[in-house]
Amino acid sequence: MKRLTAAAIALVLLPPATAQAQQGHSYDYFAPQREMIQRGVQAILQCNGLFTGDRTPEQVFDQELAYLQNPVGTAEGGDYAVDWERKAVAIGAPGAVPVMRAAFREGIGCVIMSPDQTFDDIDDLPIQTAPPLAGDASTMAWPDGDVVEDRGLPPGVDPVALEAASDWAFERESAEQVTLSLMVVQDGRILHERYAPGVNRFTKTRTWSTAKSIASTLIGMLVDEGKLALDEPLPFNWLPEGAGSPETDPRRHITLRNVLNMSSGLYPVDSWGMEYATGSGFSYWAGVSSVDGARNRSLMREPGSFWDYENYDTLLGVYAMKQVIGDPQAYLEFPRERLLDKIGMRNTYLSTDRFGDFILSSQVYTTARDLARFGMLYQQKGMWKDERLLSAEWIEFVRTPAPATSETGNFYGGQWWLVPDSRTDVPADAYSTAGNRGQYVVVVPSHDLVIVRRGLDYGRQGFSQWDLTREVLKAFDPVATNNR
Repeated sequence: MKRLTAAAIALVLLPPATAQAQQGHSYDYFAPQREMIQRGVQAILQCNGLFTGDRTPEQVFDQELAYLQNPVGTAEGGDYAVDWERKAVAIGAPGAVPVMRAAFREGIGCVIMSPDQTFDDIDDLPIQTAPPLAGDASTMAWPDGDVVEDRGLPPGVDPVALEAASDWAFERESAEQVTLSLMVVQDGRILHERYAPGVNRFTKTRTWSTAKSIASTLIGMLVDEGKLALDEPLPFNWLPEGAGSPETDPRRHITLRNVLNMSSGLYPVDSWGMEYATGSGFSYWAGVSSVDGARNRSLMREPGSFWDYENYDTLLGVYAMKQVIGDPQAYLEFPRERLLDKIGMRNTYLSTDRFGDFILSSQVYTTARDLARFGMLYQQKGMWKDERLLSAEWIEFVRTPAPATSETGNFYGGQWWLVPDSRTDVPADAYSTAGNRGQYVVVVPSHDLVIVRRGLDYGRQGFSQWDLTREVLKAFDPVATNNR
């Protein structure tokens, strides 16, 4: 028998080089996680739709869940359970994919539970028991309350053009863009307010990433007090356990400015198609600690050198807020005491994970009017009535382009979006919140204007807040604009 040499054996056993070159990643190793997270997405949206937003099952399935590819069941029923007494939902039937549950908690909204929890664990979830803001909003004048005097439009505002802008927002050519509400407020006065059928001024919907601008506001209040500083490193104890010495860990140089500019340099777990497979998806939709996920990331770039939109960067800033406040109960009460109650945002819920940490990268439920109040705080340069709630310096920071965006259009500031350099059809001083599915609060200082658009867009989406701003401004006499 002829003996084969080692080289001959290698040629027999190894596939041709061309076959090796054709190998690729065709299998979705994260598919089980995606299925679990998808159930968690439905649990949170369905729970909040029913119990935070007081919407009907038909509205929830027609709009809240419209962007999910394969929601479980229909409005008539399916493999899900609604506990109307405990205000909770369970999505899916037991099997390879865990049943995911979410429960409404007073003052917070719905909290996602971990896969190994049941409805018997609801009472252990966080709750906000602070009494409601005093007064009856139905009898109080705007903006403290909801009574709006009909004084007609002020001089210089074209009613036909304003109505045309409203129609532009609501009567979309794309079926994927569903406008729920539109408000135009000038110098604190409501000039236009419109809602889709089945929606009104009390309807709470999810802000998605508009919550980031609320987070930045709360953080800014602590910076104004000197409890946090933009250009100092985040507190050392933000580093994950087992990280070693804070003096030698390269992440010790990350500053508050870096995370608010979306330029931490930390590994981007929420990008490149992994948004609903890893990263913050676990804290949003699967019951994992939002703090642990934000902290446990390695450094891959020099802080401040590269812009990468990351939910966990926002949550590192929120964690810094929690650390300097100190007391967990004071932390839970801080947003209401310092912001929401001050400006009459009585219909706003800032949700937490099951560990009691605010998920202020996305998880806020509120109304169009409350967001208009929030925009007015910025339009009024941080003042509310005769009280300064936010410094002019902080507002200047959120409107200043992140250095890492200088070569790509200067489109992002401190958790607020800026008019890109390429846009010349809207005032350059405008700036905006932005949330998935079309949640916008646009502030145009040169016109003393706030524009709020709430949507439940789905599919490719694509509704532009700057296009909306352009259309609305057609109704106003030209005024001098300020350049950034």
